[in-house]
Amino acid sequence: MKKLNFVDKGFLIAETRETPMHVAGVSLYTLPEGADEQEFLRETADGLRNFDKLLPPFGDRIKTGLLGMAGNVYWEPDPALDIEYHIRHSALPEPGRYRELFNLASRLHTTLLDRSRPLWETHLIEGLQKRQFAMYTKTHHAAIDGARSVHLSRSMLSADPTSRMLESPMSMNSWERYRATLPTARENGLGDSNLRTVSEALKAVYDTSGNLYGALKRFTNAWRGEGGALMLPFMQVPTSHINTSVGSARRFVAQSWPFARIHAIGKAYDGTFNDAVLAMCAGALRTYLQRHGVMPDDSLKAMVPVSLRQAGDVDSTNAVASISADLATNISDPAKRIQAIKASTKAGKDFYSGMSAEEVTLFSMLIQSPAMLLMPLGLASKMPPFNTVISNVPGIRQKMYWNGARMEGSYPMSIITDGIALNITLVTYDRNVDFGIIACRRSMPQVQRLIDYMEDALVELEVAAGIPTGGPAGTAKEKAPRSTAKARTKSAAAKKKPVARKKAAPKKKPAAKKAPAAKKKTAPKKKK
Repeated sequence: MKKLNFVDKGFLIAETRETPMHVAGVSLYTLPEGADEQEFLRETADGLRNFDKLLPPFGDRIKTGLLGMAGNVYWEPDPALDIEYHIRHSALPEPGRYRELFNLASRLHTTLLDRSRPLWETHLIEGLQKRQFAMYTKTHHAAIDGARSVHLSRSMLSADPTSRMLESPMSMNSWERYRATLPTARENGLGDSNLRTVSEALKAVYDTSGNLYGALKRFTNAWRGEGGALMLPFMQVPTSHINTSVGSARRFVAQSWPFARIHAIGKAYDGTFNDAVLAMCAGALRTYLQRHGVMPDDSLKAMVPVSLRQAGDVDSTNAVASISADLATNISDPAKRIQAIKASTKAGKDFYSGMSAEEVTLFSMLIQSPAMLLMPLGLASKMPPFNTVISNVPGIRQKMYWNGARMEGSYPMSIITDGIALNITLVTYDRNVDFGIIACRRSMPQVQRLIDYMEDALVELEVAAGIPTGGPAGTAKEKAPRSTAKARTKSAAAKKKPVARKKAAPKKKPAAKKAPAAKKKTAPKKKK
């Protein structure tokens, strides 16, 4: 048996019927040319069930002692593992659009995982148009984090379309083969993490004490108003339409944008890719709340998870901390807004500077612990630690195949909690960035509009920076899931005062690839 650490156990404690604590994803594939759909899917399902021994904890269930969750919690092998329960085959109703796919994923994401069994399910989904199929997989957050889920996906995929995988990607054999292809911690210059001498141990204690003291001092200064751009949980967090009690039903929407387009925004403002993502989401949230007449006067704050996973570490279940980012939604100018976001994220990263991964984890738990106490008391919506969660999970930067089926996109589905009714997670894949938005179906009406507003926010940032709007031209969304969302520049450009910029941006690339995207005035069809 393996004992769960504090973070993993926390996800189990925090789970309720209204707030399931599992993470999931929808992967979309195109059948190999000439393959018979029914035969291919049957063989694929058989492969998912083929294993000698499952990778822990996929063959394990939760075990508690006399004190229940108040005591130690362990993973123990399930003596009656029923693989047919965990691997399921589903079909979409006609006409098999992305609308029907994401509606099904929304329903699947609503239900709790059975704690008497291993905490995961995989659904193979057929019935999509254009010879496509999908796979929805959900796993309890106590067993996996975003980075490890990418490793699991990577273990079943290949850059070679002729490669075939006959075993389950969750089998120990498959996992060991995948691990053998990765650089080890020693090869990455990390060396042996064990302290081998008394002097090293004493130095570690001294450094930890000093680092935590310094972090506590920065924490205190921030609450005294002397922290500059540094934001912390509960600090200047307004109550908003997002911060309400949530029901159990979920709504999932997804869309892809070219990585190069978002990266160009970060570069144009001397920021990072993450800064551009936050600015894109901030602009969309500002528009959404304004359209619903519930925009708070103070700026929204977002929790931004930060991976602490060391290179070569593929076995840790959860290795994350977080920073609080000011989304500057009270600033109307998109250029000034992204500068405020940059300052906030830099201050958040600097806050943890000089600390080891263990020290970051410890301090992050300390400052997040009040939120864990407020949830069971029903006070999270009245005293939110932040308004939303925006998470970037680095993915696979090349085209991949699963038994010859080309992967078209990988859309993440994360967690919402009581008082935080919206979560935006993104994964990079090939040349695209795949966004997955999960929200409380009752608390966040018309959440699908965020897709349009995110495109508008991108256009605003492009216009303000004087770079071409719309990015590379793509096909209509009903034809390809990873196509570029067409630029809806009329409304975005109208908000900008400098007339020269509005006219100059579309003329940067008069070629057929970009001009239609810049001139298109109607809203594109979106996936729901």
